[in-house]
Amino acid sequence: MTTTPTTQSSNIVELPPNYIIPIVLMITAFPLFLIQRWGSLALAFFALFLFIQTALIRLQFTPTDLDVYRSGKLIRRFPYQDWTNWEIFWTPVPILFYFREVKSIHFLPIIFDAQLLQSCLKQYCGHLKQN
Repeated sequence: MTTTPTTQSSNIVELPPNYIIPIVLMITAFPLFLIQRWGSLALAFFALFLFIQTALIRLQFTPTDLDVYRSGKLIRRFPYQDWTNWEIFWTPVPILFYFREVKSIHFLPIIFDAQLLQSCLKQYCGHLKQN
């Protein structure tokens, strides 16, 4: 799925949604139903949760911080100056984004364009050591 990033100004990049992980999880839940019904239902509910989050959550890279929006409302700001490192797990098929701040660790499923995410991380946080 290729989409163009949304830019509100030349210095702000909003990552477009990517529904690949929720779709794969939902597809996996169907055949699993024949083997393990409760596991299949748990996986399907998790996939539904990720579908909803993918539709609602947006990440914006600004020159000074990573902003997290839900339905257009700013819910959290992560200043780059507080970051110590970052990593995108399982590069062939990126599934998890990790970054560490001075006082906390954050994990996010890749529910947005992974290539643009990595590009923005290198641009805005390239000075940080990558695990």
